[in-house]
Amino acid sequence: MTFIKTRKKIVSSAIASSLSIMAANAMAEENVVKLDTIHLDVAAEQQSLKVDQSANKKFVAPLLDTPKSVSVISKQLIEDTQVTTLADALRTVPGITLGAGEGGNPNGDRPFIRGYNSESSMYVDGVRSATSQNREMFAIEQVEVTKGSASAMGGAGTTGGSINMVSKVAKAGDALEGSVAGGTDAYARVTLDANKDFGNGIAARVAVMGHTNEKAGQKDGAEYKRAGIAPSITFGLDTPTRATLGYYYLKSDDIPDSGVPYWNGTKAEGKPLDVKQGIYYGWKERDFQKQENQIGTIKLEHDLSDDLTLSNVAQYSKSKNDYIWTQPDDSKGNIENGSIARRANTRITDTEVFTDQLSLSGKFNTGALNHSFNTGVEYSRQESDKGSYNLTDLGVTTTTLPNGTPNLNANNGCSGLVGSASNFWCTDAYNPSSNDPWLGSISANRAITTTTTENTSVYFLDNIEINPQWLLDLGTRWDKFDTEQVYNKNSGSGSSMIAAGTKISSDTDFFSYQAGLTFKPTESSAIYTSFATSANPVGVDAGDGSEGVAENYSNLDPEESRTFEIGTKWDLLQDSLSLTAAVFRTEKQNARVQLTTNTYANVGESKVDGFELGLNGNLTEKWGIAAGYTYLDSEAVDNGKKCSGRPTVCTNEDSPYNGNQMPNVPKQSATLWTTYAFTPALTLGAGAIATDKVYGDLANTKYVSGYVRYDAMARYKVNKNVDLQLNVNNLSDERYFTKAYSSHYATEAEGRNAVLSVNFKY
Repeated sequence: MTFIKTRKKIVSSAIASSLSIMAANAMAEENVVKLDTIHLDVAAEQQSLKVDQSANKKFVAPLLDTPKSVSVISKQLIEDTQVTTLADALRTVPGITLGAGEGGNPNGDRPFIRGYNSESSMYVDGVRSATSQNREMFAIEQVEVTKGSASAMGGAGTTGGSINMVSKVAKAGDALEGSVAGGTDAYARVTLDANKDFGNGIAARVAVMGHTNEKAGQKDGAEYKRAGIAPSITFGLDTPTRATLGYYYLKSDDIPDSGVPYWNGTKAEGKPLDVKQGIYYGWKERDFQKQENQIGTIKLEHDLSDDLTLSNVAQYSKSKNDYIWTQPDDSKGNIENGSIARRANTRITDTEVFTDQLSLSGKFNTGALNHSFNTGVEYSRQESDKGSYNLTDLGVTTTTLPNGTPNLNANNGCSGLVGSASNFWCTDAYNPSSNDPWLGSISANRAITTTTTENTSVYFLDNIEINPQWLLDLGTRWDKFDTEQVYNKNSGSGSSMIAAGTKISSDTDFFSYQAGLTFKPTESSAIYTSFATSANPVGVDAGDGSEGVAENYSNLDPEESRTFEIGTKWDLLQDSLSLTAAVFRTEKQNARVQLTTNTYANVGESKVDGFELGLNGNLTEKWGIAAGYTYLDSEAVDNGKKCSGRPTVCTNEDSPYNGNQMPNVPKQSATLWTTYAFTPALTLGAGAIATDKVYGDLANTKYVSGYVRYDAMARYKVNKNVDLQLNVNNLSDERYFTKAYSSHYATEAEGRNAVLSVNFKY
């Protein structure tokens, strides 16, 4: 709580300082004229939901001429929907589901794109950001989702696709915008984005944010508090040599939601337990999630000529993710006895990453062929310390149950006992108490393991114009990926104990490719076919997320995937509206699966067939739309041998789950957002998100039902600088679940909520 107050002072100071600077400049008449002109340019830029060019320079051609499916969450869509986190923003893109977990960051960003985990395929300004985070939108200009295998562009991972967040950085011109918002469920948010052009090619920008809210529809439950600041300065604007220095800081202090356990009436299967909407099983005096993320970036660019640019991006980041989080324990028949055990999942993670990217991009000709290219070398080193919290509660071990056996610990059953009878480790399954006292003690056990990953790569991407109607897209990349995990302390117990000093390493290198052919019937249309591969090595996220490193599979080859795609893109209505369609298949040929109790092999297979449609832009000058539909037919083709139990025991029988639908893959999903300007002052908007049933496990026994959610927006322009905006989310107060974990629980979505904001732009 203390840091929130401190950050609020920072936010307030930044707002006051920026306002005073802008006001002082506005006193000069010539600057007033300049400010008005920039305001009009910004307004024009933000009127469309259509984006034509990726901010990622590895896209060497406009999106229309790129033989890939790319969905862009534009700045306008972010403003219309008032999304504040990346997870909320991604729900506007069909074909993406959010996953849950136990370790890593179970309550954070774990998106599945076209059926495959993309947790390690997250980027900020083209630089991998695979650490466990709950990402914010206050310093993000737009979000770009590349679908399909893409390791030639992004490196390791990217099986189903990747996500690139484009930061707000200093630019030419003076601008000031921000928002003050309040709403239901203790919602309060303040943002400011100020850019100052000092002349002589120098500009500075700062984005600041303070935020707090409770989970909508949940009483005495989850709470979210965070604050951030992102300053940047650019030298050499509009000159051949440019330098940008940027810093990003976000700190959060949350009480996380614990989810709802599965229960079909007799055992922990089927859909989530039928309980009241907004139920919360967490333990507020014990549970927390504290995160701190910092990113420092230096970007240098030099135009060697009108057609060639040399650039280097160096980035250093630090992230912390500490939590104690209640998982509602259903493993001992607790629900059958009307109770829930508050099993504690804990983590202490400290990660540091250094990345350097040197690239040469531009255009050149070889005879009649015109090339647009990007080539470069990249190096990164990620070091992650993982530990946990020790929870001690003497009352748990000294009390006994009615049958004389010791009372529960964090993993035992409740036998119907709740409240003080269980030392508050158990609560009522249908009427839980989140404010029970915590009687134990908590101590940190830091840096049990240290995982270090080094990645060196070389790539070349080229879009070749054979003639104005035919384009050939080629790309290749070589990666050397080395991971080492060191146990600094003894871990585990009994036969499964790993001794301090134990080292586990995985060293590999691999090539990735992409190729596409585009035919342009007209200047504003394209029909394409493409092929791309991806590779997922052991320890791709340095163990910070869900990709661990273990001795019995550390020597395996990278998992290999490939995507085949045929699609078309059309810019309609004088290029104000984009229509896209694609048919695709993604195959993972050599997934890691378990064959015996201690043996894994690269023999697993899975596939996803699908097609998608997209419509983004303006139907008329007053009518905007962003809509999409995705159909995914997934199959877990080969899952190794039949294995079960703890410790795991495998038989010679093939897995009974072969042929099942893959987890976290809805067959159908669709999104719609549309706005209409009824008058110059009044704009109304409405949206819907729909998805089919999603399985949490490979056995297809645990699932969350499909749903349709409706949202609405009204914006009234008070004058050219100020508007009022009301967003109402989940209009019908639909009860649905956003995440399905494979074994224990599903995450319930927020109920109906409303936010009223005052927005200003100068």
